[in-house]
Amino acid sequence: MPRQNSPIVGLDIGTSSVRVVIAELLDGQLEIVGIGEADSKGLRRGVISKPDLTVDAIKHAVEDAELMSGLTVNQVYVGLAGSSIKGQNSNGMIAIPGRHRAIAHEDVMRVIDTACAISIPSGREVADVLPQEYTVDDQDGIDDPLGMLGSRLSVSVHIITSPVAAKQNIISSVNRAGLHVAGVYLTQLAAAEAVLTDDDREYGVALVNVGGETTSLAIYQRGSVWHTAVFPLGGNHFTNDIAVGLRTPIPEAERIKREYGCAYRPLLNPEEASELIEVPSVGGRAPRAVSRQILCDILEPRAEEILSHVQDEIRQAGFDRQLSSGVVLTGGGAMLEGLIEVAEHVFNAPVRLGVPGDFQGLGDEIASPNFAAAVGLILHGSRRELGVSAGGRGQWRRTAVKPMRDRVKSFFGIKR
Repeated sequence: MPRQNSPIVGLDIGTSSVRVVIAELLDGQLEIVGIGEADSKGLRRGVISKPDLTVDAIKHAVEDAELMSGLTVNQVYVGLAGSSIKGQNSNGMIAIPGRHRAIAHEDVMRVIDTACAISIPSGREVADVLPQEYTVDDQDGIDDPLGMLGSRLSVSVHIITSPVAAKQNIISSVNRAGLHVAGVYLTQLAAAEAVLTDDDREYGVALVNVGGETTSLAIYQRGSVWHTAVFPLGGNHFTNDIAVGLRTPIPEAERIKREYGCAYRPLLNPEEASELIEVPSVGGRAPRAVSRQILCDILEPRAEEILSHVQDEIRQAGFDRQLSSGVVLTGGGAMLEGLIEVAEHVFNAPVRLGVPGDFQGLGDEIASPNFAAAVGLILHGSRRELGVSAGGRGQWRRTAVKPMRDRVKSFFGIKR
């Protein structure tokens, strides 16, 4: 099939890894044609701290993806993350001048601007504005008010703010890598695009993205984002706990976590619990042998701590009894064995692992929580490329990208 459009590229700059996914939009369908991954050593808690190392990692990941796809990457959609990202809800209302006049796009933009008239601390900026629902006169719960008749228009929005420098440093690093930034999108919202279904968003779900040094939360209900938060804890804390508890170098601790780690004791049968692991020591000392039970005793308390912070945030936001679709864990840190079982205990709700859905091309290669954010950035980019209006919440999912969402539903066995 001939190529009709320039590639859509998602760039997820994480604390542990930089991941790139290249896709082409053909006849309204996304085909994954290239992926790339490189170790990331230039970030601290999701924020760029060593630009040179970040630029090198971006270049390596992009080069790998270009080699696989046979395409040249010029622009990317990049994720925005970090423990300093904050979200808040706001409301706005305007009068519709003239009698019997349909609400126009200009009216929608004006009411959103009114809702965004909030006090923002110096050094911060609005990173994104997400409409939740509209009210026309006394009729609330409206997705898209365009064309409706009324004298008063109200809107509820979720406003995301970030430090000005955080976004500028991301753009600067991408530019130094020889690429143009086509758009910036919050990482946990990008991950949600890739792993949540329409039913999840409608009935209430908490998306928990476990990264290297941060864990981010996005709560959806009635099709929209109602709460976001970021916590300065992530998968690297498991690694550090192993390194300290077993007195082994960080690289060895990471390997042990990936190969033998389990965060939920009941998952280990007696034979597995007593299995011995060879642990290299520091300072030239001889290696030691420890059981998987001891490793689990190190990991389980940290898993409970991270997830308890998330649960406290959900409870304080008032959504602990409103998540009919439960909790979805995604991100590289979510792949730790036993984390889902710990989450079910902490949240007292159904929990599943969020994996990007069924895509054409290299779909199997990105079917991992690791790639949720990068794939979500492609979905976000496809909406921008198609020029779909963002006037109503969820509007883009009902138009050109609908076939993609249907395939995700099919992947999870959800009836249309």
